[in-house]
Order: sequence, then structure tokens, then C-alpha cells
Amino acid sequence: MASMSSTLVETVSINYEDFNESFLTCGTCLCTYDGGEHTPKLLPCSHTVCLHCLTRIAASQTRDAGSFRCPICRELITIPRGGVAALPPSFLVNQLLDLMARQRREVIPQCSSHPGRELLFCETCDCVFCRHCADGPHSDTPCDHTVVPFSIALKRMSEILLYRANECLSKLGSARDAVASELRRLEAAATAADEAIDRHFAELRAALDKRHGELKSAAAAAATHKRKLLEEQLKLIDAEKAKVEAECSGLQQQVEVREVSSRAAALGARLGDAAALAEPRENAFLAVDFAHNDAQQRFAEALAELGRVRTSTTFPGLCTLQLESACVCGLELVVVLRTVDYHGEARSTGGDPVTAAASLDDAPLPCTVTDLDSGLYRISMRPWAAGAVSVRVLVFSRGVRDSPLRASVLPAAAPLRVWGARGSGKEQLSQPVAVARCPKRREIYILDAGNSRVKVLDDETFAFKTHIVNDGLAGRSCTGIAVTSEGVVVVNWRTRTLTEINSSGGTVRTIRSERLVEPVCVAAHAPSRRLAVADNGARAVFVFDTHGNIEREVGSGDMGLVGGLALTEDMIVVADVAVRVYDSEGNLQATLAPIPKGRGGYGGIALEYTDSGWHIVCTRSVRGRPALVVLEAGGAGGAGGAGGAGRVLAACELADRRPRRVAGLALLPERRALLADLAGDCLRLHTYW
Repeated sequence: MASMSSTLVETVSINYEDFNESFLTCGTCLCTYDGGEHTPKLLPCSHTVCLHCLTRIAASQTRDAGSFRCPICRELITIPRGGVAALPPSFLVNQLLDLMARQRREVIPQCSSHPGRELLFCETCDCVFCRHCADGPHSDTPCDHTVVPFSIALKRMSEILLYRANECLSKLGSARDAVASELRRLEAAATAADEAIDRHFAELRAALDKRHGELKSAAAAAATHKRKLLEEQLKLIDAEKAKVEAECSGLQQQVEVREVSSRAAALGARLGDAAALAEPRENAFLAVDFAHNDAQQRFAEALAELGRVRTSTTFPGLCTLQLESACVCGLELVVVLRTVDYHGEARSTGGDPVTAAASLDDAPLPCTVTDLDSGLYRISMRPWAAGAVSVRVLVFSRGVRDSPLRASVLPAAAPLRVWGARGSGKEQLSQPVAVARCPKRREIYILDAGNSRVKVLDDETFAFKTHIVNDGLAGRSCTGIAVTSEGVVVVNWRTRTLTEINSSGGTVRTIRSERLVEPVCVAAHAPSRRLAVADNGARAVFVFDTHGNIEREVGSGDMGLVGGLALTEDMIVVADVAVRVYDSEGNLQATLAPIPKGRGGYGGIALEYTDSGWHIVCTRSVRGRPALVVLEAGGAGGAGGAGGAGRVLAACELADRRPRRVAGLALLPERRALLADLAGDCLRLHTYW
């Protein structure tokens, strides 16, 4: 075995007995110094002798009682006025005594097979030995193992053990504090739950008491009404009875026949009135019915389902955060929280109190937490500047495992996909000036002007399907395309015609008008077959009806060079150096996000209908920097400020082989936009939200 340099650690071990005999023992009487009879005294000759020996030596002097000789060096020592007890103490010996009293006496482990031989410890092999019983790598041959005295190793291990024990105790203390804090929160939550139950049922009791009072009031009112009618009838009967009795009074003493006959006739008339009063005008029926509908059953069922006690098995320390979207300035940044229980099993329900706080370069960034009720929580935010974003998420006020999640926000968005190259093949393009999509047919239509054709792709896989060729596409001068119910419609600026073409390339209809000068963009409303054409020569937009006749002119020569056009049933949207929104009658409703004169313009727009209304997705270029912008459509002009119509909902600059000239735009599922890059002869797929 090759000889290697030894790494034996050299240490100094002091034998306790030798140290005590050399420094802490009186050299005359061989007794250990102490603080009493054997107090160490320092002589002028610098030797140390105990007080007991000095007293004995001084007492034995017969010639010169005022002095004695040092028992070690025989130097003559003068006895001070106070006797030998007045000699100064030996401070060094006293300090050593104090030090040894404070220190733990260490026992140096020795080898059981070789008495008196110190044990060693190999840190490499983790074994104990002495030099006399060592073999192998621990023999006298030098090796690269680290060997230290066993006493030193034992001390180190004791220190490591103590450190780890303290660390464990600290963590256990922290754990105890956390559990105790959770218990306090549990007690507070239980108290709050009790109060909420009491409060809710107090409201229910109040509602029941109110209904109870309403029914009793209704019963009392009905009884009062009936009672009043019957009492009035009783009064009438009593009045009639009194009248009859008055008529009959004195009748027996009456002897005049005519008078008797007259009274008899009057009583006959009253007999009819009495018959009318014979039956009660009101009945005594009064009852409360609870079986006329199923309200009581529904109430019982609703009461059985009223309220619930929710608990959760979510364990925040194992929950994870994951970035679900690209981090791009102006686009929505989404973080998904996945909750699990103590055993690491994914949760399948929501309802946990999740709070989130986000910051961008240490500045607060608004964020929203959405419970997906599947154990997942969506945390969304939109950074409007590049920088470092941090997302801190708490469940039950306790941090999750990946919190805070940190990411870098990029200043521009790279394309998700680039399709096509210059040429005339199936996957090649030449001057793609416009693009459109038909959701119903799940197809993408690219106006390949340089090849005088329309290329059809699958809108999911981008696989080539077919080429549409028609005379209306000839001359390499078509500049706009839109989807209709029959197929597509294209506009040819050179021939100033609109041609509707079906999927097989047949002409459905051709529209011409003398008012068209330089038509460049076309939009279609498929259900009504209406068309809108932007004319840069006339500086206006013409709306054609189902029969191909112009029904309205919008703009009247005030528009700039139009780059995008969209049409709905009640709205026309035009993009030149601003996004202008018109109603169906051609009245300007809003001018949105204008670009300063001479600094750029818009290159394509599309409309997206959402729960909050129409969104306008558009591409614009300012000083040569292309961007995707989402605007809120509305009826008030503005420049994209917050609050009101026209505010910017999303915006991102396009980077990484940025398009040189965006000529068209189509919207795809999952909030993606397909851009036609005219100068790059390709299509670029981006996310716009």
C-alpha cells in the first residue's frame, strides 16, 4: 500500500494527578493547598509554601526569631510584623485552585488490553483503538484517516449531541407554540361559530314570531269582523222585538175593530221583516289551515338543511404553489394552489380560508383568489411593469410550502408558435395580408395574397387542409378577408370588388360599387349577411345589406388609414390611429386609445364577447414596437385610462423575432391570438390575456 501523509491530530492531554502534584501541592509537607491550614503563601524568593509549614519552621528558629530560611532555596526570609500569617498569599496558586474547582475532572479513557495506553478514535472508520492493538490502516504506517484522542472525540460528540438536543428542544418549543396558537384560534373559531348559530336562529325565531303574530292578528281580525255583523243583527232583532211588544201592548183593552185590524196588518208586515232576520247574516266558521300547501313540509326540509359545520383536513405545510402562466408585463399571471391533507393526499373540495398577497419589486400588486371547489385555488394578478414578483399565500393564517413564490416578469412576450415561411408550398406563405377563423367549421383562413389564394388550416393542429382559388383572388391585390355563413368574403383593392367564395372555390356573390375607391378591409356579420368595407381612398366605411347595396356610409372622409375592421349586429369598430366605436346607425360612440400623430397605428382587430361585455383585441405599433392590446368597449371616449370605456384590460409587447408588420388578427380558443406577419411571411401565435 502506498504511503500517504498522516492526518493524526496532535493534541495535549494534561494528567490531573501530575498537574496537582506539581502546582497545587506544598513541596514541604506534600499536602494539597487549600483555603485553611494549608493556605499557599508567597515568599520573597518567589517560592510557595503552605501556612502550616511556615508556622512550624518559624517556631523552630532559636537563634534569630525574626527570620527563617526558605525550605526550598535556603534564602533568609524576614518574618513580617504580623507573623508568617501576614505573608502575602500566592495569587497564582489560588487562581489555579479556583480553576480546577470549576473544571470537570476529565478521565482519559485507557485501553483495557494495554493498561496506561490512551484510546484513540478514527473519524474516518468510526472506531476506537490504541496504537498497540491497532492493525490495518491504524498501524504505524501513515494513512489518510483522521485520528484524534478518544477523549477529544467524546467531548466533540457530547457538544454535537448537546447542540442537536438544544436545536430539537427549540423546534419542539416552536411546534408547541404553533399548536397552542392553533388551539387558541380553534377556541376563537368555536366561539364565533356558536355566536353565529345563536344569531342566525335568533333571526329565525324572530321571523317565526312575526309570522305567529301575523296569523293571530288575521284570526282576530276575521273574528272581529264576524262578531260585529252578528252583534249588529242582534241589535236589529231586539229593536224589532221591542216594536212588536209595543204594538201588542194594550191590545186586549182595545175594543175598536178598525184599530185592531190596522195593528194586525202592521204586525203582518213586521212578520216579513222578522223572517228576514231569522237566519244569521254571518256564520261562525273560523279556522286556521296549515295543510293548504306544502309550506310546512318545505319549511321542515329547509330547516333540516339549514346551516352546516365545515371543517378541513388541509395541511398548509404540504400545500404547493405552481406558476400556471407566463410572467409577461401586461398579461395575467396565474398561480395555482394545490391543497393536500396531512398524509399528502390531494383535497377534492374547497372552502378553505386562503389569503394571498403579491408584490412587484416590493410594491403591492393587487391579486384575486378564486376557489375552484376542487382543492385548487386560482390566484391571479396582472403586473403592469417588468420586475421581480413575489406571491405569499396563507391557509388558516399559516404559510404553504412554496410561499413566497418568486418569479421574474418579462418586458415582452415571445410567440407560442411561429408557422410558415416564404414560398408557395402547403406550409409556405407569400404576403399573408389577413387572417380569419370560423369557430363552427374549426378552420383558419389565411389570405395568401402573394400566391393569389386562401390557405385553410385546422384551428387546433394548424394542419394544412386545402387551398381556395377563385378569380376574385387574382392579381395579388386582395387585402381583406372575413368569414361568412357560406365560406369567406375577400376584398380586391385593384378591381374594387367584394367576392364571397364557398369552401370549394365557387363564387357565391360579387359586389361592386362606384363609390368604392380603394377598399382594403372587410368585415362580415354572418347571420344577417351584412358586410362592412373600409375604403382608404374614400376615407370612410361602407356598410352593404344582404342584397349588396350600400345602406350606410360611416366616417364621411374623416378616417385615417384603416388597419382593422369589425362588425356586429349593433356595432361597427374601426381601427386607424385610434379605435373608433360606432353604433349600427353610424353614430360615433367612442374613440379609444388614440396613438399620437406620426408615431404608429393599428394593424388588426377582433371582437370578443365576455360576461362583462365586448372586448376589443387589437394589434398596434408605436415607434416600431408592436403590441397586443385588449380594450373595454363602451360609449365614452378615452385614452385607455382606468375606469370607464376604453380602459386597457391587458397589453403586452411582442418580442423574440417580433413581427415586422402585423396585417391581420384572428382569435383562437384559450385566449390566443393568431397574427399575420406580412413582412415575415408567417403566422405568429400569442396569448393576449
